[in-house]
Amino acid sequence: MGEWKEYKLGEVLTFQRGYDLPKSEMNGGDIPVAGSNGVIGYHDQYTTKGPGITIGRSGNIGVPKFYKDNFWAHNTTLYVKDFHGNDEKFMYYFLQLVDFTQFNSGSAVPSLNRNHIHELNIFIPSLKEQKRIASILNSLDDKIDLLLQENKTLEAMAETLFRKWFIEEIQEYWKEGTLDDILSVKGGTTPSTKEPKYWDGSIPWTSPKDVTTLNGIYLFDTERKITQEGLKQISSGLLPAGTLLMSSRAPVGVLAYAEVPLAINQGYIAIIDDKGYAKEFIYLWLKANMDIVHSYANGSTFMEISKSAFKSLSLLIPPKQIVAEFCKIVKPIFNKIKINELQIRTINKTKDRILPKLMSNEIKIDEL
Repeated sequence: MGEWKEYKLGEVLTFQRGYDLPKSEMNGGDIPVAGSNGVIGYHDQYTTKGPGITIGRSGNIGVPKFYKDNFWAHNTTLYVKDFHGNDEKFMYYFLQLVDFTQFNSGSAVPSLNRNHIHELNIFIPSLKEQKRIASILNSLDDKIDLLLQENKTLEAMAETLFRKWFIEEIQEYWKEGTLDDILSVKGGTTPSTKEPKYWDGSIPWTSPKDVTTLNGIYLFDTERKITQEGLKQISSGLLPAGTLLMSSRAPVGVLAYAEVPLAINQGYIAIIDDKGYAKEFIYLWLKANMDIVHSYANGSTFMEISKSAFKSLSLLIPPKQIVAEFCKIVKPIFNKIKINELQIRTINKTKDRILPKLMSNEIKIDEL
C-alpha cells in the first residue's frame, strides 16, 4: 500500500476509560464534559488536554468526537491518552470509518473494552501524508462550520425582528385568540412494523429522530421510507413540501420545515398555514413562546403535548396585513438559510464520498 503501513490500533493510539462525573456535580464551567455521543454538560475542571478524541464506550459505542480544547472525558467514553506522534485530526477522520460495534462486549447495554479495540489491524500513512489528508477533510468541515455560524446569525436576526414587530410593539387593537385561529394541525401514525409490505418503499416517513438529529431547520430526507400501502395506514396522508413540523413528544418542541412531501408518525404535530398567517410567522412565534408550549405538555412516561392543547395556546393576533409585510422581510432570510443548508448537504456528500477512499489509499490527494 505504498507509504501506508500496517499497525495494531493500540500502537498508534492508546485509549483510556474516562472518569465518572455525576450530572449533579457538573458546575457549569467552561469545560465541556464529553459523553458517549457528544457534550453532556460543562464543568470547571478537565481530565484531558486538547486536541483530543473520544469514542463512545457505553450506550452509543464507537462514535468519535473531536475536541479542539481541554475537556472532561466522561466514563461513558474512551479517550485517546496518547497519539504516539500521529496527527490528531487525521486519526479522528480515520476512526469515523471503524466499525466498533464488532467489539461490543455488552449484553443489555452496548459496551467497548479498550483492550479489544487495541488489537484491531489498521493501515495508516506517514505523518506527512496524514497531515495532508487531514487538511483536505478539515477544510470541508471549516466550510460547514462557517455556513452553520451564518445560519445561526440569520435565524437570530429573524427572531430579533419578530420580537420588535410582535412583542415590543404590541397594539391594543390586536385581538385575543388561539393558535386554532391562525393554523390547522394534523397528526400521524406508524404503520405496523410487522407488515413488510408497508416498509422500504420510496415515500419519506419521518419520526422525531429525524429532526432531533438535524443540524438545521430544513428536513430534506428521512431515515425511513414507506410504500403506498403503508401510506394508506396514515390518516393525514402525504403532507406537502413546506409543511412546518413540531415534535410533540420525546422531546416536545423541535421545529423543522419539510422540504419534501412526506408522511409523519404520532410524535409530530404538522402545522398547516391555511388561515392567512404565513409559516415564517408561526415558526417564529413558536420559537419565542416555546416555554409556554412546554408548559402545556404532560405525561408519566414522557412529556407530550396533544393537538388540542397545542391549538388552545392563546396569543394576540396581529392583522394579516402586518404579518404579510413582516414575512416579506424575513422570507429572504429563511431562503438564505435553506440555500446554506443545501450547500452543507453538498459538502457532506463530497466528504462522505472521498473520506473512505482517502482513508483506504484508494485515491491520492493529487487526484482530487
